[in-house]
Amino acid sequence: MLNIFARASVSRVTDPIGAWLLARGLTPNVVTVVGTVGAVASALWFIPRGQLFLGSALVTFFVLLDLIDGAMARAAGPTRFGAVLDATCDRIADGALFAALTWYALDSGARWTAVAGFVCLVASQVISYVKARAEATGLTADGGIAERAERFIVALAGAGVQGLGVPHLLDFALWLLAAMTVVTVLQRVLAVAKSAREAA
Repeated sequence: MLNIFARASVSRVTDPIGAWLLARGLTPNVVTVVGTVGAVASALWFIPRGQLFLGSALVTFFVLLDLIDGAMARAAGPTRFGAVLDATCDRIADGALFAALTWYALDSGARWTAVAGFVCLVASQVISYVKARAEATGLTADGGIAERAERFIVALAGAGVQGLGVPHLLDFALWLLAAMTVVTVLQRVLAVAKSAREAA
């Protein structure tokens, strides 16, 4: 949903930054890889150790680079390899975040929260897969209540604020997100079915 309502506002901020980085010789692919490595390292190092606020803050910083590499790609002209690399790195970062949150929940003895984290981990990958598989067959599967931006906002806000001392907020965030991601999978499957009917 945020992709629809916030894209223009975000682009007004990220496009000049992307152009500035391109002028200094950086490429979108380099920024993509740096952002992914930073997000994965921050998630897997800090969050399982219980440093929820620091881990969430660092993951947020590196995930925001994904907005910058998109702006750079638009300015330089997108490539097919760049699109595949970006999508691949997105899945790696998503998986690392929810794996780290699930790991933390298990280490904390919150097994039911770990179940929610595992649902988020699997469903977030399926959401992206449904869209990719649909587009590969000439169909569409856009939208849903928990696209990538929403998933990161809910997960990182829950973890970060709990890291500041608010108890059980991560539990609530992951269970909310588990429900939202399952609904989004269903929304995308229904969107594919509608697209298939329209194409028939």
